[in-house]
This record gives sequence, C-alpha cells and structure tokens, in this order.
Amino acid sequence: MEKKQCAFRTSIGGQALIEGILMRGPEKQAIVVRSQDGLVTKVEELKLIRDKYPILGLPVLRGAVTFLSSMVNGVKALMFSADYFPDDDLAQPGKLDLWLEEHVPAEKVQGVIVWVSVLLSLGLSLGLFMLLPTFLAGLVDPWIHSAALHNLIEGLVKIVIFMGYMILVSKQKDVARVFQYHGAEHKTIFCYEAGLDLTVENARIQPKHHPRCGTSFLFVVIIVSILFSSLVLTQVEWRNIWVRVLVHLALLIPVVGVTYEFNRWVGRHDNALTRVLSAPGLWLQNFTTNEPDEAMLEVAIEALKLVIPEEKGKDEW
Repeated sequence: MEKKQCAFRTSIGGQALIEGILMRGPEKQAIVVRSQDGLVTKVEELKLIRDKYPILGLPVLRGAVTFLSSMVNGVKALMFSADYFPDDDLAQPGKLDLWLEEHVPAEKVQGVIVWVSVLLSLGLSLGLFMLLPTFLAGLVDPWIHSAALHNLIEGLVKIVIFMGYMILVSKQKDVARVFQYHGAEHKTIFCYEAGLDLTVENARIQPKHHPRCGTSFLFVVIIVSILFSSLVLTQVEWRNIWVRVLVHLALLIPVVGVTYEFNRWVGRHDNALTRVLSAPGLWLQNFTTNEPDEAMLEVAIEALKLVIPEEKGKDEW
C-alpha cells in the first residue's frame, strides 16, 4: 500500500442512501446503488444557481443556498435508490396513483413529491429543534429573570432533543445499514484525500468519522443558533414566545451560513484548534456512522471515481 506524493483536502462530499451512495464533486454528482441485479449508476452534470446569480455565491449566503440545494438533491437521490427496493412488490397502485400516471407527466409528479418532502423535512426540523425547545423553555419563564439564562436553558433543551433524536434513529435496524454506507462514504473520501489508490483494502483502514460530515454540521448549527440568539434576544421582548420564534426564524439564514463557513474552514485545516472545535461533531458521528462491509466500500469507491474532475486539483479546497 504505497502512498502517493502528497495528500490534500477535497471538496467532494456525499450522502448515504438506501443500499447506495450519492457523491457530489465540483462538476458532477453520481448515485451508485447496489440493486439485486448489480450496481446501478446515475451521473449528472451540476448546474449551480450561483453561476446564474453570482450574489448567491458570496460567503454566508452560499451556505443557505448550498444547504437547500443539498436537501433537494438528497431527496431526489433517496427516491432514486428507493425505486430499486420497493416495500411490497405485490402492492397495487391506488386510484390516485393511477390517475396521476395517466394525466400528469412523471417529471412533474416527482418534482412535486421532492418539494413536498423538502418542506416537510424543514417543517419537522424547525418544529422539533426550534419550536419545541422554545415552548419548553417558555414553561420556566415565570422563574427566570434573565434573557441569557433563558437562552441557556433553551439551548440545553435543543441539545438534549437533538441527542435523543440521534440515539433513537441510530437504534432503527433499517437505518443502521444506511449508516454503514455513511461510514463507507467517509472512509472512501479519506482514502482519496490521503493520496492512496481507491481500493477496498486502502479504504477499509481509514477513519469512519469525517470533520465535514452533515452530522457535525447540524450540531454546529445548534451551537451557532444558541450564540446568535444570546446576542439578539437581549435586545427584544424575550418573554414573548412569538417574538422568540420570529427571532429564530430570522436568524436561520445567517446561522446556516456561518455554520457552512465554519465547516469549510475546519475541512481545509488540520491543527490543534480545528481538532478541538470539530471534536463534539466527530463524537456525535458515533451514532450516525457504522463500519461498512466490502460491498459498501465498493459502492462508495465507484461513486467517488465518477465525480473526480479530469482537471487535477479542481476539487481541492
């Protein structure tokens, strides 16, 4: 196992799917799924909205745009992978399904489903990690006389709910296998960044926790939101629950944007400070990444190879 001349940090990232992996590079994204008939691949050229609207590529703004784009692409990729593993092959389509197939183009139906799924996901996330903590923290307001203390309590509630959600999800049998693909994605990217040949043997020995992981991103979002809220809520009527909700909604874009820039910075550097700052997020990946088998590593390697740019170094941070 001979290491090549230099190692680097790549901008390529991925997402675990149902028996597959989505990899996204600077020019293309690839989905590779292991179906009953073998590997199924889908490669698409990336069309970035910031190419059309350069202002959306500015720091902070690009974070919110990238987050939304990743959600849409992720839902599409999950739908693609799920098509190869139906829950019930014998299930008959309902009347609504038949009517849609007959009267509405499949592309439009898929588009509607994708956006409904994204909106439901955003709604669930906001409800679970913003509205619920805000409501629960409001229950102790009669005994709280400081905006800073209130925000600390609300922040702790957010962290507890997030941790509980991660632990609960990790215990699900079907999800555990998806988390194995998550581990395969990380190991393969580490292997590529180390300058090693993309083989199962080389990928297997790599770490399964990566500093640019989505799990780390979500945890940092919570921490950044606590810090931002601590600054803003001291300037408003913080005892009013609707004011607090509006403040949290208004801070969504800057919170996601700053977190994105933080993850980029951590992803580019490896020193004592970045290791300390990324440690909590890496620890949380114990709940969202499992050790993959060889077949999963093969899928991850194939997906990564499909998005490596022809121009050497174009994917370097």
